[in-house]
Amino acid sequence: MNGGERVTAVVTTVVVDGHRRYHRRTVTGGAIAITQRAASRRRRLLIENVQAYLFLLPAFVVLLVFKIFPALYAIYISFFKWDIVQGAFRGIENYTDILFGSRAENWWRSVSTTITFALITVPFEIALALVIAYLLFQKIRGRAVYRTIYYLPYITATVAAAAVFEYLYHPQYGILNTILSSVGLGPLRFLQEPTGIFEMIGNRFGADVPAWAAGPSLSLVSVAIFSIWHFLGFQIVIFLGGLGNIPVEYYEAARLDGANPRQVFTRITLPLLTPQIFFVFTIASIGVLRAFNEIFVLTNGGPLDTSRTVSMLVFRTFFQQGQIGFGSAMGVLLTLLILAFTLVQFRVLERRVQYG
Repeated sequence: MNGGERVTAVVTTVVVDGHRRYHRRTVTGGAIAITQRAASRRRRLLIENVQAYLFLLPAFVVLLVFKIFPALYAIYISFFKWDIVQGAFRGIENYTDILFGSRAENWWRSVSTTITFALITVPFEIALALVIAYLLFQKIRGRAVYRTIYYLPYITATVAAAAVFEYLYHPQYGILNTILSSVGLGPLRFLQEPTGIFEMIGNRFGADVPAWAAGPSLSLVSVAIFSIWHFLGFQIVIFLGGLGNIPVEYYEAARLDGANPRQVFTRITLPLLTPQIFFVFTIASIGVLRAFNEIFVLTNGGPLDTSRTVSMLVFRTFFQQGQIGFGSAMGVLLTLLILAFTLVQFRVLERRVQYG
C-alpha cells in the first residue's frame, strides 16, 4: 500500500446450507473514488437527458396537438357520414364511394390533373435549377448578387407572389398579354382558358387535334410556370451545396486527361450530384402533389375544373360543401397517394444514387 492511502474493509454475509459465512475484502480509497466519480457521471448524464427532453417537450406538444392528433382524428372521421358535431358510422363506404361510386369521376379527374401538374412542374424545375446552379457556381462577376436574386422568390409568401402573377396574367392589363399583343399573338386568357395547349397550337395553325392529345389546359400550365418560378431558388441552393462538395481534384484530373466541358459535366458533375437530384426530386414531388395555395389564388381550380387538383377537391368537399367525412377520406387517400409515389421513387431512383 502507498503511504497515506485509505483502506476500507467490506464484510459481506453469505448463507450456504443454512450456515452463515462471512467474507471480508478490502477496497482501497482509489477504487471508492472511481466508483463515486462513475455515479456522479451517471447522475450528470441523467440530468442532461431530462433537461433535453424538457426542452423538446414544448415542440412535441405542439406537434401532437396540431399535427398528430388532427391526422389521427381525420382518419377516424373518414369512416363516418359526419356533420358538425357527430356522424353515423359508414365503415369504408366513404372510400368506396370516392374510388368507385358517385364521386369516382371527380376524384380520378383530380388525380389525373394532380399527376399532370407534377409531370409539368418537377422535371422542368429540376433541370432549370441544375443549369442555373451550374452557371452560378462558375467564377463570374456578381455571382453573389445573382444567387440572392434567384433565391428571393422562394422566401416570398406564396399568396403574395401568386397575386403578382395574377396581375401579370391579366387578359387586358397584364404585361405578358401586352407583349404578346404587340407581336400579334395575344391576348391570351392564361388563367381562364380551359383549352389544352396543344389544341390551341393546332387551332392557330388550322390543324385538328384529337381530344386525347389536347394536352393540359393553359390555366394549369400557367400555374405550373408560377410554381417553377417560385420554388426554383430552393433547388438552386441545394445544387450549389452539392457542387461545392465535389473535390476540385476531379476536375483537375479531367482537364489533364483532355476532357471537354460536356464530358466533365456528364462524367463527373452529374453523377456526383445524384444525391442532391434525388433529394430535390423527392421534395419537389411531394410539394407539387399537395400544392394548394398557388392554385387557390390563381384559378381556384377552374376554369371548368381543369386545374382542380386533389388538394382543391379536398378543400371544396370539406369546407365549401361541409361534407367532413368525405373530405377527410379524400385527405387520407391523398396522403396514401403521396406515400406510394414517394416509395416508388425510392425503389426506382435510390439505387442509381452515387454517394462519394
